[in-house]
Amino acid sequence: MTYTLPTATSRPVAPSRTAYLVASGDLRPAANTAGWPTQVELEGFVTDALAEHGWSVRRVPEVDPQTGHGFITSQRMGLQAFQQIPLDAPLIVAEAIWQYSHHVLAGLRTHRGPILTVANFAGRWPGLVGLLGLNAGMAKMGQSYSTLWTVDGTDEWFRDGIAAWVQNGRVEHDTSHVRDLPDLADSPERALGIALAEQLLDEKAIIGVFDEGCMGMYNAIFDDEILNPIGIYKERLSQSALWAEMQWITEEEAAAVGRWLEEAGMRFLIGTDDATELTQEQLTWQYKMYVAALWISDDFGLDAVGIQYQQGLKDLTPASDLVEGLLNNVVRPPATSRDGSRVLYEDEALPHFNEVDEGVAVDALVTNRVWRAMGLDPATTLHDVRWGEQFDGQFVWVYEISGSVPPSHLIDGYRGAEGWRQGPMFFPAGGATINGVSKPGEIVWSRVYLLDGSSLHVDIGRASVVELPEEETRRRKDATNPEWPIAHVVLHGITRDQFMARHKANHIQIAYAQDAAGADKALVAKAALFTRLGVDVHVCGEVDLG
Repeated sequence: MTYTLPTATSRPVAPSRTAYLVASGDLRPAANTAGWPTQVELEGFVTDALAEHGWSVRRVPEVDPQTGHGFITSQRMGLQAFQQIPLDAPLIVAEAIWQYSHHVLAGLRTHRGPILTVANFAGRWPGLVGLLGLNAGMAKMGQSYSTLWTVDGTDEWFRDGIAAWVQNGRVEHDTSHVRDLPDLADSPERALGIALAEQLLDEKAIIGVFDEGCMGMYNAIFDDEILNPIGIYKERLSQSALWAEMQWITEEEAAAVGRWLEEAGMRFLIGTDDATELTQEQLTWQYKMYVAALWISDDFGLDAVGIQYQQGLKDLTPASDLVEGLLNNVVRPPATSRDGSRVLYEDEALPHFNEVDEGVAVDALVTNRVWRAMGLDPATTLHDVRWGEQFDGQFVWVYEISGSVPPSHLIDGYRGAEGWRQGPMFFPAGGATINGVSKPGEIVWSRVYLLDGSSLHVDIGRASVVELPEEETRRRKDATNPEWPIAHVVLHGITRDQFMARHKANHIQIAYAQDAAGADKALVAKAALFTRLGVDVHVCGEVDLG
C-alpha cells in the first residue's frame, strides 16, 4: 500500500536582534476596527524602545487591507500566524484592546523562545484587561512569560524593562508584597472559616454554568477535577434554555420587576431608537431574563449561577448585566416559583459569576457564606481591573464592569443607580446597565486562579473604596465607559506595578465590610475557609491577620 505522508511545516529561521510581534484581537469586528489606531500607537512604543537597542520588530500577520487592521481574530488565524514564527524567536504579544486569549494560546503553549506581553496603561480601550486575562491563561497552562505596561512609552520603568528583556529574555518585577498565609492563630474567625469549609466539603454545592468559555477566557475555566475536591460541582446549562425559558415569562411578570425597581428609586434613561438608545422593550426582555434565571436556578437547586451572554445571547436579547447585579443583591424584585407558592431565594443574594468566570464562582460562593455567617452584606461582584492614576498623593484604581454591580455597593443604593443603554459596539441588542458610583468603605479583594493546570490558588488583600470629587469621577468615567458603574479603589500596601506583575486574572472580586476591623476579621475567616479546602492562600499587601 502507498500512504500519503504529511509534509513537515517549514518554519523560518529566527533572525538575530529581531522580535516577532502578534496582537490577539476581539471576536467582534467593530471593536477591532475602532481600537486599531490605539493598537498602532502601542506597537510604535514597543518598536521605538527595541530600536534603541538595535533590535527590529517583525509583525505577524501584516495588516489586512480588507479589514484595515492586524489583529488575530480567530483561533485558526492564530494557528496560521504562528506557522510563520520561528519556535525559538523572541516573541511579543502587544494588547491595546480586549482580546480573546484562545486566538493565540495554541501558539504560545508550544513557543520555546522568550515571550513578552505588553499593554498600554490607559482607560479608553481595555487592553490592560486583555493583558491580565492573557497572562492568567499562560499561568494556567504553565507557560513562562514576562510582562510590561506603559502609558506613553517614554517612562524609564518601561524602557528599563525592554532593555532587560532583550538582554536576558526576561523581566523581573517586585512582588515583595505577597506572602504565603501563615498559620492563623486560634480565633472565632478561624473557627468559622474551618466550620464553613467542612460544611461545604460534606454537603457540597452546585454552580450553574450557562455555557463555558466566555470571550476567550481560558483562565476562567476550571475543570471538575479541580472543583469537585473542594465540594463544588457544575450543573452544565445552555443559554438556549435560558432564552427558551424567557418566552414563558408573561408581560405582567416582567412589568412587576420594572415597577419594583422604579419604586426602589432606580432611574432608567429611556429613548426610542432601539439601535442606540435604551428602550422599554429592551428592559422588558431583561426583566424576563431575571425571572427565568431564578426559575432555572430553583429547578436545579443552584448555589451560584453564571450567564455567559457573549457571544451567543448578544445577538438575540439585551444584556444580562442588569440581571446579574440584581441576583447578587439581597434586596431585589421578588420572583415567585412557577406555581406562585414561593418567593425564590427570598432575602438572599444568589451569587452570580459574571461572564461564567469560574474563579469568580468559587470566590463568590465562599464570600457569600462567610459574609452571611458574620452578619455582613453578602453582595459581591467582580470588576475588570480597568485602569488607574494618581490622585491627591495616592494611586486610585478604576474598577469597572459592564453594569452588573449589586445596587447595595453603590452610593444611595437603588436611588443612586441609573440604567444606561449598553454600548452598541459590544451590545448590539442593548439593555440597561446598573450604573453608579461605588460607596466609600472598607473591602476585601481576592482572586481565585489556576497555576500549571492543576494547582488552585487565591490571592487576597485589603483595600478601601474612596470618594473622589464629582468632576474627577466624571473624568475617569468618560476616559473609560461612562455607562458602566465605577469603583475608586486604593489597595493597601501594593503599588501599581506590584499589583500588575502579580495579578493572574482580568477580574478582581470585592465585598464590603462595615468597617476596617470587620473587613480584617472577614478576610481571616475567608482565608481559613480556603486553607481548610486545600487552596493555597497568598496574602497581598498590608493585612492585619490579628
